[in-house]
Amino acid sequence: MARIWAKVILFGMGFYYKVEREEDLVPGKSYMLVSNHTSMTDIMMMLALVRNPFVFVGKKELSKIPLFGFFYKRTCILVDRNSSKSRMEVFERAQKRLNQGMSICIFPEGGVPDNENILLDEFKDGAFRLALEHQIPIVPMTFPDNKKRFSYTFLSGSPGLMRAKIHNFIETTGKNATDKKEIKEVREEVKGIIYKQLLEFKKRKSA
Repeated sequence: MARIWAKVILFGMGFYYKVEREEDLVPGKSYMLVSNHTSMTDIMMMLALVRNPFVFVGKKELSKIPLFGFFYKRTCILVDRNSSKSRMEVFERAQKRLNQGMSICIFPEGGVPDNENILLDEFKDGAFRLALEHQIPIVPMTFPDNKKRFSYTFLSGSPGLMRAKIHNFIETTGKNATDKKEIKEVREEVKGIIYKQLLEFKKRKSA
């Protein structure tokens, strides 16, 4: 239902998407899905593009939005970012979902930057620590147009194309989730892939 809803919302708002895939997800396998985060449409795009069952880890406040919140609560592990207890519980619930064979989606920027001129904000460790703990591949994804099409600035945006790229997966087998250096290396590798692709998409547009 959430996938159908996401596609209806995107097309109903005048958006159509085009995706490049460097690698395909294997049905029945768990992954850590990560992308840049610039718009509420990131959630719809993720639901539209990924067929494997997955849940989001996302902020609790969005569950209050009419209609959107209905689907959000049913596809999301909610976190209160002001509560350390809530943040710890998120990891426990995410681990249960992974043990059930599902995938997890986390936007590692932790939220949309207040300054819309920021191309890509700093990444937090949570998604990468979970991926290393469960030895699951990380799937970097780049959404270059969502902010332009539907940003958090009131009455901004326009209908049109939303491009996406699903990059080659980052394997975590053999990496140590308790080693902060290894977590940082994986985190920065994924951030570098997405940042480089955002710059590439900007060049294509201006060419």
